Amino acid sequence: MTDSVASKKPKLSFSQGEERVDWKKWKAERKEIKKQIKESKLIQQLDKQKQEVEEKTEAALQQSRRESRSGRSYTVSVALPGSVLDNAQSTELRTYLAGQIARACVVFCVDEIIVFDEQDEDVKTVEGEFNGVGKKGQACIQLARILQFLECPQYLRKSFFPMHKDLQYAGLLNPLDSPHHMRKDDECEYREGVVLDRPSKPGKGSLVNCGMWKEVQIDKQLQSGLRVTVHMNKIQNKDGRLHKGVVVAPHKPRTEGGLYWGYSVRLASSLSNVFTECPHKEGYDLTIGTSEKGVDVDTTSLSPFKHMLVVFGGLQGLEASVDADQNLEVTDPGVLFDLYLNTCPNQGSRTIRTEEAILISMSSLRQKITAAFPDKSNGS
Repeated sequence: MTDSVASKKPKLSFSQGEERVDWKKWKAERKEIKKQIKESKLIQQLDKQKQEVEEKTEAALQQSRRESRSGRSYTVSVALPGSVLDNAQSTELRTYLAGQIARACVVFCVDEIIVFDEQDEDVKTVEGEFNGVGKKGQACIQLARILQFLECPQYLRKSFFPMHKDLQYAGLLNPLDSPHHMRKDDECEYREGVVLDRPSKPGKGSLVNCGMWKEVQIDKQLQSGLRVTVHMNKIQNKDGRLHKGVVVAPHKPRTEGGLYWGYSVRLASSLSNVFTECPHKEGYDLTIGTSEKGVDVDTTSLSPFKHMLVVFGGLQGLEASVDADQNLEVTDPGVLFDLYLNTCPNQGSRTIRTEEAILISMSSLRQKITAAFPDKSNGS
C-alpha cells in the first residue's frame, strides 16, 4: 500500500547536463531589471520637467526683453523720384528695381517712402495704369503700388491688392521678411490684420484675420475691409475658439514695442511737396540731400531729431528735380536741406544708381543715427 501511494507522487528529474534553476539569482536579476526600468522612467520624467522649466525660463526671458526694450520715438523717411524706373528696360526689370528699393529701405528700418514726380504731373494716388516702357508718366504710380504690395504681409495681400498689370511680376520678388510679416505659429505681441465681414454678438468687437490658426476678436466694432494693428492679449485661452486683442495705432509697435513695423508709402507731385505735405505736424526737423557735390559724409555728425528725411535724386540728380519744380526758385539744391552730403566720396563709377545710393547712404547714416541715440533701439 505504501509503495502504491509513493508511486503516484510527481518526481523532479533533471537531464544530464542541465543545471538546477537558481531561484535566488533569477529573483535578483528580475529585481535589477525592474530597478533599471524604474530609474529610466524617472530620468525621462526629470528630463521632461527640466525641459519644461527651461521653456518657461526662456519664455519669461523673452517677455522680459520685450518689456525692457525701449521704443523708438524718431522716424526715418526716404524720398526718391518715380522716374528711377525709367532706368529699367522692361516690365520685369522695373519690378525687380522696385523690389531692390523696398529691400534696401526695410534693411535700414525706413518708416516712410515718398515717391515724387520730377515732371510735376500732380500724381497723388495709385489709381491709374502704367502706359508702358519708354513712355512718360505713371512710373510713380507703378513704383508706389509695388512698394505697397511688398510691405503688406502675405496673408493680407488678397484682401487689399486685386489682380493688376503693375503687379504681374511682384510675386516673384524677394520677400521683405520684416517683423510684421509673420507665420501662423509665430508669437508676437502685435499683429497686422484685416477686419472680416462677419457678424458678431452685441457688445462684442469685430473679428479680424491676423494670419493665425484662429481669428482674433478685437475690442471695437469696425468696418469690414480695414487694415488694423492688433495688440494681442498677454493671456490667451488655448482652448477657446478665438484669440483676443486690442486695436492700436500703427506706430505703437515702434514707439512702445521697439519693433520695426514696415513703411508707409506717400506720393508727391513735386520735390517741394515732399516737404510741404509732411504727415507730421512739426514737419521734418532734419533734412538731408544726397549728391556727389555735397560735403563728405565722414566729416559730419547728426544731432538728435524727431523726423529725418533723406532725399535721393533720379537719373540726372537732384538738380533736375529742382529745375522741374515750378514752386522752387532756386538753382542750388543744397539750400533746400539742413545737410547736403556726398555719401560715397571718391566713387569709382561716373554714376551711382538710386537703389545703390539708398544702400550706401543709409549704411553711412546708420552709425551716425546710432551715435545720436545711443540709448535707443533702432527698431529692428
